Amino acid sequence: MTPIVVTGFGIISPAGRGRDDAWAGALAGATGVAVDEQLVEMGTPVTLSCRVPAFDPDAELGRGASRRLDRFTHLAVIAAREAIGHAGLAGGDDAEAITSADADRTGVLLGSGIGGAETWASEYPNYLEKGPRRTSPMFVPKMLSNTAAGTIAIRSGARGPNMTVNTACAAGASAIHLGRDLLRAGAADAVLAGGVEAGVTGLSVSAFAQMGALTKNPDPATASRPFDVARDGFVIGEGAAVLVLETAEHAAARGATALAVVAGAGASADAHHATAPPDDGGGARLAMQRALADAGVDPTVVGHLNAHGTSTPLNDAAESRALRAVFGDHTDRIAVSSTKGVTGHTLGAAGAIEAVFAIQALREGRVPPTANLVEQDPEIDLDVVAGAPREVALQAVLSTSMGFGGQNSALLFTPA
Repeated sequence: MTPIVVTGFGIISPAGRGRDDAWAGALAGATGVAVDEQLVEMGTPVTLSCRVPAFDPDAELGRGASRRLDRFTHLAVIAAREAIGHAGLAGGDDAEAITSADADRTGVLLGSGIGGAETWASEYPNYLEKGPRRTSPMFVPKMLSNTAAGTIAIRSGARGPNMTVNTACAAGASAIHLGRDLLRAGAADAVLAGGVEAGVTGLSVSAFAQMGALTKNPDPATASRPFDVARDGFVIGEGAAVLVLETAEHAAARGATALAVVAGAGASADAHHATAPPDDGGGARLAMQRALADAGVDPTVVGHLNAHGTSTPLNDAAESRALRAVFGDHTDRIAVSSTKGVTGHTLGAAGAIEAVFAIQALREGRVPPTANLVEQDPEIDLDVVAGAPREVALQAVLSTSMGFGGQNSALLFTPA
């Protein structure tokens, strides 16, 4: 079976703008959590968030394009633009336009859990207050969850398969998995695959808070603390990451540099509960086992896990048990980190953002720390990296993602 390689990626996240700044932010372990003045003004039960810093869509995309698109599409377009440039897919003077020779067989597969959340949040009150005839004609195209993937294709000229996947907080990882499979099936030569979310609205924050999913800790510096004994919920974030996946033959033919191999991917369902994982992490275990089997690698070659690690009591404990069930004694030799201490939980974007961080760790042999981990929960029986990055010689890395509905994804990357 032809290897599928990563030849570029782009990222815009609370850890930083662009792949270099975001990776530096992850390595520094400096949390992106802050008091959100918009949420304070709305009077939401929780007022902390992880927003992308200093992001001006008018300046980035032009005022006209910015006004026609929801924030989640803004973020996706910026991440895709960087990924196309990083992979050397652009042709001519347009940094977003894929070369005509590649455009027909370049697909886009993007994950998002919510889609145009800001458009929903702003337009529905407008409809109630001003009536049906004042409803924006742009409401539908702005809020549709497939608009980000469609817009990337429109701007880049990518005319291959174009799809959107929604597996909630596993969506970004699911999109990479399915993008890999499109390439294996011969349906495309290259795929822009990743995830995006911009769900920091008063409505969504209030809903997550009412569920008890968000932290009640009012201190931004310690609010998102995966694996800590005092963790009590996640901090909502936003962002996007897009990876360029190609068949190894296509990448070699155009002289592209392969950064990593998407060696294995696994998916599963908990078949258990709408929002809570089973105590033993059974679904996550299946996803990891399937990724290992798909890659055909010995579990003992895995040296790093970028964990889903949401900073919620149930998730972190269940994921710990799942990892030990898969790796047994080798679990003690896996350097585990959750970068959500820095980024917060970016929902549908998380799996793609964390896939980028896993690849960076693989390439550099540096595992980022789990930010804000002061006292590890004794029930979390893992070697969690904390305080500072750890240098580790890596042969394979895993990135895991889990979503409401009980959907799980695991991606395994190896050196190119």
